[in-house]
Amino acid sequence: MSSQDIPEETLPSAQGDAHGGAVTQQAGDPFADPGLPPHEHRIQDIDERAAKRSERAVAFLFLLSMLATVGFIASYVTLPVDKIIYVFPIGHISALNFALGLTLGVALFCIGAGAVHWARTLMSDVEVADERHPIEADPEVKAKVMADFRDGAEESAIGRRPLIRRTMFGALALLPLSGVVLLRDLGPLPGTKLRKTAWSEGKMLINQNTLQPLRPEDIQVGSLTFAMPEGLKEEDHDFQKEISKAALMIVRLRPENIKDKRELDWSADGIVAFSKICTHVGCPISLYEQQTHHVLCPCHQSTFDLADGGRVIFGPAGHALPQLRIKVNDKGYLEAMGDFAEPVGPAFWERG
Repeated sequence: MSSQDIPEETLPSAQGDAHGGAVTQQAGDPFADPGLPPHEHRIQDIDERAAKRSERAVAFLFLLSMLATVGFIASYVTLPVDKIIYVFPIGHISALNFALGLTLGVALFCIGAGAVHWARTLMSDVEVADERHPIEADPEVKAKVMADFRDGAEESAIGRRPLIRRTMFGALALLPLSGVVLLRDLGPLPGTKLRKTAWSEGKMLINQNTLQPLRPEDIQVGSLTFAMPEGLKEEDHDFQKEISKAALMIVRLRPENIKDKRELDWSADGIVAFSKICTHVGCPISLYEQQTHHVLCPCHQSTFDLADGGRVIFGPAGHALPQLRIKVNDKGYLEAMGDFAEPVGPAFWERG
């Protein structure tokens, strides 16, 4: 059906305004723009008691967000990582993960819900038609933006609604603390753990391959043997953590080839024990050159001289390999005379 077939009496009125009827019909357009319906005031616009109820509702949501944020922090601090609970219908889950997700979700939701309820019930809802303007921002546009901002701030009634303003600022101020407390995962502080290993006086040197105590005759000149402390077992829960600090390289040198006096004093029949952990980034050292008595870290090629106190002769390592003082006990086995004199592995900022 063409526009000419439509009866004139069924066409919209050609006159009207933007909020109550049609606008002027354009030439050649059979359908006039119906315009916008009349503006209907909300109950909060005409009843201050209703506005107060909305204000309290928004404030309640912001307060609930604040409490949820506090709950997030309390859950993170108090709940153990390994606690499992049953939650229907999810099943068995981590109590910590459930509490963190629930409290953070409530905190974020309440801030969003409070802002939406505030906008829908208390801020201005008058429709404003604005003409399109060029993309570039000229002084007039900037002035208009600032004027609109001031009008928006005034229409939001944030200056006249101190309860909303204070609770909103409180919720927004507390929410970032949820992220701040996550920095706790960077700890706990190591204390003296990096300075101590599983070695102590009287602990025998155990061959990592045979798991048998080492005797001096088990180590030949020019050979490289790896050892660990007596009592450390691979099935132990903390084995990897302890061996990462206590792993030893044992080589036998002729005493006349040892250049460093302390190294000679801390050896047993020319047998010297050095940390296997590279002092650059902590890689295990395993490449030994028996003619030069040098050991090479395969990660970044740091090279150490085991005949000269384990000092660095090449590469990015910052200091010499720590030496373990050893002796032969009454039963003929090699044993430690204490822990390393300095921390093993890479340097750290508080290392003294």
